[in-house]
Amino acid sequence: MDQRKHIVVVEDEPTQRQILLDYLTRQGFRVTGVDSGAGLRRVIDRELPALVLLDIGLPGEDGFTIARWLREKSGKVCIIMVTAAGDTIDRVVGLETGADDYIPKPFDPRELLARVKSVLRRADGAVTTVAGPRVRMGRRVLDMEKRVLVETDGSEESLAASEFDLLRLFAENPNRPLARDWLLETVGHRDMEVFDRAIDLRITRLRRKIEKDAAHPEAIRTVRGVGYMFVPPKD
Repeated sequence: MDQRKHIVVVEDEPTQRQILLDYLTRQGFRVTGVDSGAGLRRVIDRELPALVLLDIGLPGEDGFTIARWLREKSGKVCIIMVTAAGDTIDRVVGLETGADDYIPKPFDPRELLARVKSVLRRADGAVTTVAGPRVRMGRRVLDMEKRVLVETDGSEESLAASEFDLLRLFAENPNRPLARDWLLETVGHRDMEVFDRAIDLRITRLRRKIEKDAAHPEAIRTVRGVGYMFVPPKD
């Protein structure tokens, strides 16, 4: 059985798609290329890949719609969005859909490879120290081993790699203010140009998942002028 990590490249431009296929294959990955969301769905029906490299500017169904569908389908599949060069709006929306990372066109293949390896490494959960197998966070419980959020009725919700990374950092540092810049760097964005809203968007999404009232967060609190702090429940 092929043990190589499976990457799906969703790119409608044939030449660009083939370049990515050839390059990633040479780097030791098993790579499938498709030109649309429909093609990706056919692949997903057969097998969940480790990572999807998803171009935003697809004809018909755009990358944002596909990313939302994919994230609802599974929190385990990593998503790297390929955005228009210098378009911050694309990056903001991409992160809101649950993407783990983004890379603007044109990009150096070596930079892409670094992003791919970083996201896959985080998804593999190279964690040596955790606060415990389960940590209560707001109205739900973070299962460190399964990398899911557990509801009171026992149901589970999968987390994107970047979402789990953030919750793990909070769980390992309770009642400690964590700087936004440090969080941004630690979840794998230190090589990107300044993008201050990235962490804020992720925190907003996580609050919707764990807080009793996301508008008045008690678990992940804002520390003005610093960043955010996880406050474990007292009960």
